[in-house]
Amino acid sequence: MYSRVLGTGSALPKRIVTNGEFAAMLARDGIETSDEWIRTRTGIESRHFADEAEGETTSSLAVAAARRALEAANVETSEIDLIIVATTTPDMVFPSVACRVQAALGARGCAAFDVQAVCAGFIYALNAADAMLRAGPYRAAIVIGAEVMSRVLDMKDRSTCVLFGDGAGAVVLKASSDPGILAARMYADGDYGEKVLSLTASLNHGVISGDPYIRMDGRQVFRLAVEGLVGSAREVADLACVHTEDVALFVPHQANLRIMTMVAAKLGIPEERMVRTVAEHGNTSAASVPLALDRAVRAGMVKPGELVLLQGVGAGMAWGSALIRW
Repeated sequence: MYSRVLGTGSALPKRIVTNGEFAAMLARDGIETSDEWIRTRTGIESRHFADEAEGETTSSLAVAAARRALEAANVETSEIDLIIVATTTPDMVFPSVACRVQAALGARGCAAFDVQAVCAGFIYALNAADAMLRAGPYRAAIVIGAEVMSRVLDMKDRSTCVLFGDGAGAVVLKASSDPGILAARMYADGDYGEKVLSLTASLNHGVISGDPYIRMDGRQVFRLAVEGLVGSAREVADLACVHTEDVALFVPHQANLRIMTMVAAKLGIPEERMVRTVAEHGNTSAASVPLALDRAVRAGMVKPGELVLLQGVGAGMAWGSALIRW
């Protein structure tokens, strides 16, 4: 038994924030940056920011992406018996985003829960759904990555605020005897914890304790990301008895173009097979991979029977890969 991707969907907030807008905003606080400085270091040119006054929240984006994935898959909501949402920025502590999505879709009674593995979250959620569909009794699932990262950015910290964006992506999976997800693996090394990438805030007796903003050691993240992504890709390829060079569509976590191209080179995957949405989306954390996958699928970049490699890496440190026969 396998789980197969039947459809993809995505959603982005209306507001687009360019590098030029960021440069002007930071300049007002005496912080120097430029479009060129951001582009040459990250490959990012713009990103989308949610407007809560317009009703754009993590759950509203997740619902929109899920509906588009259901439509693409030609699957009725009544068929869904599992909803998993990967997010670091839920609307509230609880109930979960997944339960809010369930209510909005009218999928009452099915299993619904959130997964928190930051930028690796979608790979973790996909792996969990795959295992549950293979084992049963679940037969159809929606897996969503959704984030409103703009809520947790220090707009005076040039090293982080220019990197992230908001959005959501979703896939519909169904149990099948035909090959689909061939191999998926998750990894973590908690020893890095707060040293490399963290947001330490917590709610304590009605007061926010700790730092409510993302903090990052960019050089360490770069090194750990490349090592983890290359190693995990090779492992899932070995498990599926294929070669990474045979991957027809490479969908890496869209955080930094230099990381993406370095990983592709080490895996022997030509750059023209690599999906790039980082320029327009920035790093959307758990939404990054499904957003990029939906863009590629709708552009006709992958054909039935071809191999698709998905990868995520983020705070924890956590990382993982999934290899799919489309």
